[in-house]
Amino acid sequence: MDVPSLGLRVLVPGSGEEPGGPDPLDTSLRWLHNTELLDPSGYVRDRELVLTNGLWHDGANAAEFVSNVVRASGAGIVFGLLETTPVTPPDLVRACAAERLPLVELSVTVPFTEVTRQAAAQLAGQRQRELVDTVRRGNDLAAAISRGAGATGVLKVLRRDHRVPLAVIDRMGRVLAADGARPDAEDARRVAEGLKRHPPPLELDLGPSGMAALFLVNTLGGADAALVCLRSLDLLGETEREALTQAAHYLSLEVARTELMRAIESRFAHELLEMILSGSRAAGEVAGRLEAFGIRPDGPLVVAAVALRGEEAPSEAALAKQIGDLLAAEGIPAVVVAGSQDIVAIFPWDEHSGAATELARRIVDSLRDEVVAREVVVGIGGVAENSRELRPSLRQARDACLVLRRGSGRPVAHFAELSSHRLLLGAQDEDVRRRFADSVLGPLRRHDTARGAQLETTVRAFLEHDGHWAATAAELYIHVNTLRNRLAKVAELTGNDVSTTEGRVDVFLALEADALTGQR
Repeated sequence: MDVPSLGLRVLVPGSGEEPGGPDPLDTSLRWLHNTELLDPSGYVRDRELVLTNGLWHDGANAAEFVSNVVRASGAGIVFGLLETTPVTPPDLVRACAAERLPLVELSVTVPFTEVTRQAAAQLAGQRQRELVDTVRRGNDLAAAISRGAGATGVLKVLRRDHRVPLAVIDRMGRVLAADGARPDAEDARRVAEGLKRHPPPLELDLGPSGMAALFLVNTLGGADAALVCLRSLDLLGETEREALTQAAHYLSLEVARTELMRAIESRFAHELLEMILSGSRAAGEVAGRLEAFGIRPDGPLVVAAVALRGEEAPSEAALAKQIGDLLAAEGIPAVVVAGSQDIVAIFPWDEHSGAATELARRIVDSLRDEVVAREVVVGIGGVAENSRELRPSLRQARDACLVLRRGSGRPVAHFAELSSHRLLLGAQDEDVRRRFADSVLGPLRRHDTARGAQLETTVRAFLEHDGHWAATAAELYIHVNTLRNRLAKVAELTGNDVSTTEGRVDVFLALEADALTGQR
């Protein structure tokens, strides 16, 4: 309509006459279709513009032709005038008006081929612009990845041309980058669950946040992340979809690189932990490894052990990254290692040990919103003067963490704050604790297994009730004489009479040592 040489004249503008309605003349056309069939619906595709000279009109009803075009979802009709048909048939105008279908009149002096040529030129120009935009965007995305801008850099490139709320979320529920409103923990969890499906959905209901379109970020391991648009697919145009799909391909390179770097760092961190546990044999290697992580090995260091109360094992990768990010936000370089039962963080510390406890409390408060329905506990070891003294600090931090996991009631504790018997046990090697616990508890467990008895349960209840016979018997639903017989058997098997202070101490320490060793 904007090309003057075509001389097109609007006879029926379509439904755009209604207040607030879309203008049909702004419809994006798929192509043009020339037909003289009364029923062209089998050949006309949706959003195609129908060109006709009305040869079907001789003896036919124009309303039937229009109805067939509407049924095929045609965009409108261009009626080409002929010398034999110098005026557009009035019944065709009435039928188009009744169906609110655009009707345009083409001068007798302009052939349909000229309309098609102009459409082809516009389409070629549009495709050229799209191709140029795709190439330009690809160059910018490649530059962002190569200079280390990461997922955030990719979103900045997209933001330049498309103002849609975006985020990059991985299979662990981690928000790698966000542009616009940052997805909350529940949204990230829903996306992570969606990515674990086979196949992952391309659209996901995020509940209160509404529908979201997922553009999968695939690596060799499958859909490891998604470029999430907080809009449904129906609300995205073709150009936006193509741009987001292209960006997802580039993000796959970034995610694969990040996962590789994370795997390498994790392996180095685990090796560092093994070096520390091996003692003086690897002291020199520990120093070099700490320097590789940006930590001075000749200065004071602190070890913190983090776990989830009541859990056999924490969600290592996600929780370890969160802890590393929190320490980085505090300006503290750290090595964070996800183990089988806890997560260990090693970092430099120039302040007193009490300040480390305050830092741990801040970490717990920050994680409380992220770790739903599970309580985080943090054990702090003593300050090591340098990397050679890390082993005792590591053991202390883990022992303190284990005590907290057993339910001391508080989320953070320094090893020095623990009871004296725990300090004594924590100062021993794990093998020493294990042998001591086995020497006392082993005979009871073998007897209980062979006889189906409950000697260990009985002695635990007796100690928990501070040696009160009646209270213990009531707890176990047995007679006091039965309790005396069981404890006499305990003394016979272990050599420890729990009716005496000395006997109680040995059995109590054995149970505590077993708890510390068994949860490692």
